[in-house]
Amino acid sequence: MTSNPGQDIAERKMQFLFHLRSKGVTDNRVLTAMEQIDRGPFIQGFFADRAYEDTPLPIPCGQTISQPSVVALMTQALNVQPRDKVLEVGTGSGYQAAILSQLGRRIYTVERHRELIRAARKIFEQQDLSNITAITGDGSFGLPEQAPFDKIIVTAAAEDPPGPLLSQLRVGGIMVVPVGQSDAVQSLIKVTRTDAGFDYEELRPVRFVPLLEGLGKDEYT
Repeated sequence: MTSNPGQDIAERKMQFLFHLRSKGVTDNRVLTAMEQIDRGPFIQGFFADRAYEDTPLPIPCGQTISQPSVVALMTQALNVQPRDKVLEVGTGSGYQAAILSQLGRRIYTVERHRELIRAARKIFEQQDLSNITAITGDGSFGLPEQAPFDKIIVTAAAEDPPGPLLSQLRVGGIMVVPVGQSDAVQSLIKVTRTDAGFDYEELRPVRFVPLLEGLGKDEYT
């Protein structure tokens, strides 16, 4: 008896969404975005057949694509609304930006490795994700020319929430950022800007690559 590829994919997606719910992802808009954006195209080569596994996987330039449950939980904490302008620091594979594109009005994503930006732009174009602007640059300084942002998400760990990014968050806005030393387990922090300053909420332990200043080495050659 031969298997039906379409049925297999549908079953894997159903299991994938069930797993996300079991991890605490309850926002239906986030679950719909996770269903609509296939992780497969963002993973190349040897690991492509592991796209539906809830595990981080290596991508070029020594970076990783985060596990789907962490992407979903960070997105849920960000609470992106349809009119929001969002900044992502650390494009990586482009998967997180693609998820955000289903939820917000305009997504700006900054990556220090030009190779990753080129690959991500190609996927965004193929999938007609026209509300994403992908930029090669030092994301630790944000994008002051586009500030303020309604939401900011950082996909690399900083020792503290970066000051330039906090200053580019509008009052009432939310930033989600992993905080901690790069060689230890970090904490995912939700920062909300208020009229009086910033409120901090610790969400869960995570492990991310460190947030580095400057461009990737390949950009100087």
